[in-house]
Amino acid sequence: MLDLRHRFPAVTEGEHAAWARFDGPAGTQVVDSAIHATSAWQRSGNNANSHGAFAAARACDDLVDRVKATMGELLTADPYGFVVGPSTTSNIFSITRAIGRDLRPGDEIICTTLDHDSNVSPWLLLAEDTGATVRFANFDPANGRLSVDAVSSLLTDRTRWVAVTGASNAIGTMPDITAITAAAHDAGAKVVVDGVHLTPHAPVDIQAIGCDVYSTSSYKWYGPHAGITWIERGLLDSLHAYKVRPAPDTGPERFQLGTPSYESLAAIEAAARFLLDTGVAAIQEHERARFSRLLDGLLADDRVTVYGPHDLEQRAPTLAFNVAGFDAASTAAALAEQQIAVWDGHYYALEAMDTLGIDGAVRAGIALYLTDDDVDRLVSAVASL
Repeated sequence: MLDLRHRFPAVTEGEHAAWARFDGPAGTQVVDSAIHATSAWQRSGNNANSHGAFAAARACDDLVDRVKATMGELLTADPYGFVVGPSTTSNIFSITRAIGRDLRPGDEIICTTLDHDSNVSPWLLLAEDTGATVRFANFDPANGRLSVDAVSSLLTDRTRWVAVTGASNAIGTMPDITAITAAAHDAGAKVVVDGVHLTPHAPVDIQAIGCDVYSTSSYKWYGPHAGITWIERGLLDSLHAYKVRPAPDTGPERFQLGTPSYESLAAIEAAARFLLDTGVAAIQEHERARFSRLLDGLLADDRVTVYGPHDLEQRAPTLAFNVAGFDAASTAAALAEQQIAVWDGHYYALEAMDTLGIDGAVRAGIALYLTDDDVDRLVSAVASL
């Protein structure tokens, strides 16, 4: 078992140290090396801007190059393709706006009912603007799984884009995005993968997946609030980006709207290096053990309904549940009284909630700093309601 709790001062020091933090699916606590990197950059005097003739400006350029190289190592991807912005939602809106300049009435886009709205609303608005049509691939509410066939059966010669999650932020399901990408490419469509909830919990190989766009957010893997999106080199240079006139006509800076947060870049590099040094496979194994304990504990309570997969196969360590006799908000509030942090609501997974036939649920996720004792606290607290 990994013992890295000491690397997270937010859960070992101060007023929140007594809390069991199951709120990680919305944003994890920050690893110490990322905290130090932010401070060190701000103190260094290097906080300038890019492409200058003086040392601090060159340090900014070097930092950008290091971040791209480190992200390329983490995600097994061409470093050239990385765009850094404030969030995945922001990045996807920027990309879809550019995509819209090439769409025509009658073109089709496939989204899924498993996705976070950041990979749905941009496409719905794009379709509204261009006359394209959005079709939804449905997951099975009985088991929470999204089959490859649910997507491939919707593909036609008019399909231009497929938008699919790498892992549900609501119920944890991990679809077979490699097979979905292959089917989409066979039909002549391109693929955008929302990897926000996948990246912290499983090794990612973008080259093997084969997708055209992959997005992740560093604040979901122990880093700062930022979105990092990878775009395939040819696509990156061919999309008609909305940008200021002095911005380059090729490359990722076309999609970076304004000066980047260099202190955030320093923290992104540190957080990504933490994942690499720890080993994402080792993190996955550690989380799996804690999550198995949580899942079994809640499934053993007859009053608890757990939505989505009831096993450990192809899923992130995140689950949604409700307790009979309580709405989700009341459950979350009762747990908060016992210093257990969970979320309630729909967590922007609107179609998922509709498919499950519920207004919302309690969400709990495993992060590296959680222990078996934390899991037992949550299970016992639910049982005592």
